[in-house]
Amino acid sequence: MSHPSPRAESSATEFTHRQILTILAGLMMGMFLAALDQTIMATATRTIADDLKGFDLQAWATTAFLITSTISTPLYGKLSDIYGRRPFFLFAIGIFIVGSFLCGLSGDMYQLAAFRAIQGIGAGGLMSLALAIIGDIVPPRERAKYQGLFLAVFGTASVLGPILGGFFAGADEILWVDGWRWVFYLNVPIGLAAMAVVARVLHLPHHRVDHRIDWPGAVALIVGLVPLLTVAEQGRDWGWDSGRAILCYVVGGIGLIAFVLAERAYKEEALLPLRLFGNRTVGVGATASTILGMAMFGGLMTVPLYLQIVKGSSATLAGLQMIPFVVGIMSGSIISGQLIAKTGRYRIFPIVGSVLMVIALFLFSRVGADTPLWRTMLVMVLMGLGLGGNMQPMITAVQNAVSPREIGVATGAVTFFRSMGGTLGTAVFLSVLFNVLPGNISDAYRAAEKDPAFVEAMADPAQRRLLDQAQGSNALSDTSFINKLADAVAHPFKVGFSDSVHVVYLMAFAVMLLGLIVVFFLPEIPLSQRSAQQQRAEDALQAQQSAGVPGPGAGPGAGGDPNPAGVRAGGDGPGH
Repeated sequence: MSHPSPRAESSATEFTHRQILTILAGLMMGMFLAALDQTIMATATRTIADDLKGFDLQAWATTAFLITSTISTPLYGKLSDIYGRRPFFLFAIGIFIVGSFLCGLSGDMYQLAAFRAIQGIGAGGLMSLALAIIGDIVPPRERAKYQGLFLAVFGTASVLGPILGGFFAGADEILWVDGWRWVFYLNVPIGLAAMAVVARVLHLPHHRVDHRIDWPGAVALIVGLVPLLTVAEQGRDWGWDSGRAILCYVVGGIGLIAFVLAERAYKEEALLPLRLFGNRTVGVGATASTILGMAMFGGLMTVPLYLQIVKGSSATLAGLQMIPFVVGIMSGSIISGQLIAKTGRYRIFPIVGSVLMVIALFLFSRVGADTPLWRTMLVMVLMGLGLGGNMQPMITAVQNAVSPREIGVATGAVTFFRSMGGTLGTAVFLSVLFNVLPGNISDAYRAAEKDPAFVEAMADPAQRRLLDQAQGSNALSDTSFINKLADAVAHPFKVGFSDSVHVVYLMAFAVMLLGLIVVFFLPEIPLSQRSAQQQRAEDALQAQQSAGVPGPGAGPGAGGDPNPAGVRAGGDGPGH
């Protein structure tokens, strides 16, 4: 029986810059689907809910997508490590396309929530597998340059999403179909094109190794996360101490305990091997990503609200006004990627990125109702630079610190924890915002009673009736009445809202300070000059030599990597 040559395999997996860019095109199209879907729904959800006669059920469409996408992320990472990336990435795109098409056919909100859950199963693999595939084909030292393009995809989607969502939601019919249904149908041609590109150009050699599948861990993770993600999204409406919320806490806690026990039992074959978190880089990466997710989602979700409520922007215009943030995140990722490739060092970038985010969040907490828009946009640029310098270098660090056979599970873990942090941050910060909003609005109007212009405007009964709508948390359910108020009457509401946002940003600032402390513990490990595919070939060659089976090209003149796979400075490398 002949053995494949690891050396030949290594050369077969050395991709040219042009080949990498071609593969990237397919990966970015897949990621664009997931990123666009989240931002486009932000402006279209209300129209969809009204049309399907389910305004009070609209949150479940978001919750269903969030639950399935979060839970499936680590599953994709582990299974792709065992069976290969290509089939699972194609499956993720395919299931996302099917889910999108079904969403467009929805007849009520219950159907939409179910089909959004199917969409989420696909979305969970689009991000983590794309990052893992880049880890397979590009050496760590060059990886950040390409991964920066992924952030550009998310930045573009964050601008295009609200614009397209507003366009489709505002159209009664497009080609004899309800306008809002094109929010979902748009994914079908993009997804099919992505599948065609990936199927044609992505051919990675993979040698399957027999493994047990950690189904008990997968089931326990579902039991643990479904109730906790549900209460995170619904707790504000239910009440955090309601019977339903307490039941979710208990079931979720039992599920997470069972998950840890299952991972201990399955050891190396676990869905998220606990040993992996003993690796300092992975432990710091997972912790920092959780904190980053909290600060990023918890803080940035209020910027569009501020632009729409305080500055009077439409949802579409607010999306355009977020362009400075996109410019910052693209610049930060490109600059950090180029410098990592040039210097071979990555640790400084998450530290600098975290410092910039801390400064930006503090400056956001000083933005008031009368702050000029250009000043707010400068802070957006600073926040974007911080995120761009933080997210991708951290992925590169984690991928570089683990065995090439664990890149999928490590990448999935970091993405998973960032998503969990974002969910937690959104739930906590939105709850705080809604809790402090009524009191701050009341205080602002009491202070305004001394203003002659306000007193004169309030003499109009119509203004007083409109103002009655600004009571409690209902103020954020429909803020269109603000545009009908006289400036003197609307201004105190905007002041009260700005004061409430300050509380959110100060909390995000405190959270990000903790994140800055965490990233200081990130070790600096020399970046490998080989891709994961090439490192696997090196491992196979070494295994053959250890077993006394000389591989072709083996010997002193073969020219291996001076820092072969799995051998890292500082004692932080994975064990084999």
